[in-house]
Amino acid sequence: MTVSRPDNGRAEETGRPLVRMTAVRKAFPGVQAVGNGEFDLRRGEIHALVGENGAGKSTLIKILTGVHQPDRGTIEIDGQPIDFRSPIEARRAGISAIHQEFTLVPAMTVRANLFLGRERTHRGIIDNNFERTQCQPVLNRLGLSIDSDTLVSELTVAQQQLVEVARALLSDCRVLVMDEPTAALAPREVEALFEILREITGRGIGVIFISHRLDEIFEIGDRITVMRDGFTIDTRSSQNYTRRQLIEQMVGRSLEDEFPRHRPAPKDICFVVRNLAGPGLGPISFAVKRGEVLGLAGLMGAGRTELARLIFGADPAISGEVELDGRRLSISSPRDAIRSGICLLTEDRKRQGLVLGASVEENFALPNLRSWSRFGWINKKKERSRFAGRVAALSIRVTGPDQPAEHLSGGNQQKLLVARWLETDSKVIIFDEPTRGIDVGAKYETYLLINELAAQGKVIIVISSELPEVLGISDRILVMREGEISGEISDPKTAKHEDVMALAVS
Repeated sequence: MTVSRPDNGRAEETGRPLVRMTAVRKAFPGVQAVGNGEFDLRRGEIHALVGENGAGKSTLIKILTGVHQPDRGTIEIDGQPIDFRSPIEARRAGISAIHQEFTLVPAMTVRANLFLGRERTHRGIIDNNFERTQCQPVLNRLGLSIDSDTLVSELTVAQQQLVEVARALLSDCRVLVMDEPTAALAPREVEALFEILREITGRGIGVIFISHRLDEIFEIGDRITVMRDGFTIDTRSSQNYTRRQLIEQMVGRSLEDEFPRHRPAPKDICFVVRNLAGPGLGPISFAVKRGEVLGLAGLMGAGRTELARLIFGADPAISGEVELDGRRLSISSPRDAIRSGICLLTEDRKRQGLVLGASVEENFALPNLRSWSRFGWINKKKERSRFAGRVAALSIRVTGPDQPAEHLSGGNQQKLLVARWLETDSKVIIFDEPTRGIDVGAKYETYLLINELAAQGKVIIVISSELPEVLGISDRILVMREGEISGEISDPKTAKHEDVMALAVS
């Protein structure tokens, strides 16, 4: 289906581009990061830059913002050739970047963060009154009803995102780069951010928008540029792309289906949650069949992650019980859950799932050391053998067992976690936001993996904030609202987004 969107009139169709990057190349030792980068940005335009991890997007943007210098190629701002040697030079030229990992200082006030590095002083003393009068109107315009002397640590993620935008506006930016700006935002917060982006582009600011969420790309982007393997593949109006065309250009191959669901029909019920309750949650009851993929949908704060943590023993339950294969389980900690055959792949795999500084093999081994040990000694040969087997079976791309986990792509980090839990012989696998922050190719591989696990008879529970995803991969969906199950979608293949949202908000 072709995705169409009325012309909002923001982007200038003619005239000199605000930014033009031509034949840009950049290589690092052993890696050609950008082989031929072509990109331009118009005034008042939101231009989406998409591609898989490693496609060259980040390197191209780092060149534009002065972090890296190109090996060859030209960059023009307002028709004038530039050669930024540092991010400071880029910011002085009006180019600001908001990264997925915020650069705010939590222990400082909003005002101090907004003027950090360019404080107004008099005889060595910061002019606080001047800064307040300058920043408060900008905060108000962005809908931030907070005092400028509030500590950043007291703000929500959405508010911190807007503080980053305010900092860019105060620096008189002409180009705003946003890298995965919605990754940690709720749907209502995303829409509020989009309204602000439409407002600032209406004043002639150009926005470069980078995201793996295709629905957002089509909603907010005027044009889309696709990169793959360091090369610019295509640039066209978002109205001239279909979702399928965009995905196939990003991955470089034809996909039979964005959400493959080739797996046997679910069998008998084997996992039961009965009257499970925790603080602000439940009581909740449901049952899942062997080989079934059960989706959990709902707005942020609906209780989906909290339910997963109760099942896994990460949070204490007030009441209720869990049964697996007809046996009532006694779960008071994650260790109990793991021994019972239940595992949880958390939404924040970097902070709660992996030890990033440890090797991939050490991460794989963490919950399995007991089975490979005797008299307190770990059988390293068996550990290495089991790790190699799982790496081959799941096609995990690693340079070797000693590679640090932090150097893996998001998709391979997810596979490493799955390998770890498969080694524990888990029967129930809970995926919390399994494709957050990974590209479309890695998403497809994750869906194939979920199919494979379900075909093995595993119980799969998937929590996802992306409605196309939860509708596309689930056999059945439970929708949560305010800590309770508000309804069920028994046939996701025929359901619409509106059906899920109606249950999530009504």
